[in-house]
Amino acid sequence: MKKDIFKIEKIKLKSRLIVGTGKYKNFKETALAVKESGADMVTVAVRRVNITDKRKPMLTDYLNPKKIIFLPNTAGCFSSNEALRTLRLAREMGGWKLVKLEVLGDKKTLYPNMIETIKSTKVLVKEGFKVMVYCTDDPLLAKKLEDCGASAIMPLASPIGSGLGIKNKINISLIIKQSKVPVIVDAGIGTASDATIAMEMGCDGVLVNSAIAKSKNPLIMAKAFKNAVVSGRNAFLAGRMKKNYFAIPSTSNDGLI
Repeated sequence: MKKDIFKIEKIKLKSRLIVGTGKYKNFKETALAVKESGADMVTVAVRRVNITDKRKPMLTDYLNPKKIIFLPNTAGCFSSNEALRTLRLAREMGGWKLVKLEVLGDKKTLYPNMIETIKSTKVLVKEGFKVMVYCTDDPLLAKKLEDCGASAIMPLASPIGSGLGIKNKINISLIIKQSKVPVIVDAGIGTASDATIAMEMGCDGVLVNSAIAKSKNPLIMAKAFKNAVVSGRNAFLAGRMKKNYFAIPSTSNDGLI
């Protein structure tokens, strides 16, 4: 079988599971969960997580950015100007050019503001950023983002932190079929089986934070997600059996006595 490689821009990743670093009890738990997940990329909310103030606990004391790829994101930004300022700051602090863009529409739904998102993507790409973009599950808007130069399309499965799982498989399937860049389901994943479903559909990866961090045992859940993503990807590569509307015997009728 052809070697299965997950690549975003020129970065090769061993794991198709990307994990967030927010909502854990402390940085120690964060680091342990990341280790159990097997992820080699983590998202970092530049506006919320301390990565520069040495007087306070720092994420980099627990996760080595030389061993784990840090993906700065714009969590909590509600305008293009906020998002652009945050990512420019991230580039100044750590030299990061591969970034995750999310521009939210309102505080109740946390749905992406796609007008501001597309606007921000155009600017960031022009400035040399490699942009992974959180977006709605609208195939037309996803195509627009790709045309603007997005490095990865990241449609929500359901609202951020809801744990509702994938609510619109049809739209996400359409996005997968049309996209020439990686499609990574982001937001709304509730448990490991949701990640398996996303991978079986043909998603290139899954981003998970709340489902691990807010579980009763984040370390065990992180490991569950690790296995779920691998299983889902293998099932996709294997190709599922054809669905039938009537029963079919599991053994042949040939040679029956």
